Amino acid sequence: MRCPYCGNRNDSVIESRVAKNGSSVRRRRECMRCKKRFTTYEYVERVPLMVIKKDGRREGFEREKLIKGILVACEKRPVSMKRIEKLVDDIEKYIGRRHDREVASREIGELVMHKLHELDEIAYVRFASVYRQFRDVGQFMKELKRFLK
Repeated sequence: MRCPYCGNRNDSVIESRVAKNGSSVRRRRECMRCKKRFTTYEYVERVPLMVIKKDGRREGFEREKLIKGILVACEKRPVSMKRIEKLVDDIEKYIGRRHDREVASREIGELVMHKLHELDEIAYVRFASVYRQFRDVGQFMKELKRFLK
């Protein structure tokens, strides 16, 4: 590790601790030359997850995009940001365990619908109406009946 102050490559680790929910390690270091201290973080290097869209295109998975879609469905509902982030965390973990590098957008959408069904009924119906691309009231009513069963 290079010292950010003098560029020296020799340092000693003073303290190490787990940070960010166990997903990284925080290390306090001291430069052997200038004696200044600095902090570094170590993360597990992850292979980027690719999402296969309906038309076959591939794009990188974006957590923020998923949160944004769920926020729209939960607008003006009694659902906290903490619960939304937990929902997205659960989906990310599930996808990470099940898939190597690619996941169909359809599968992500179904996971979101399943989780929203448990979280908030109105948010579920809102998300379903956009996700399923209802063309008329009949399709919407069909989904509502399925939901009520």
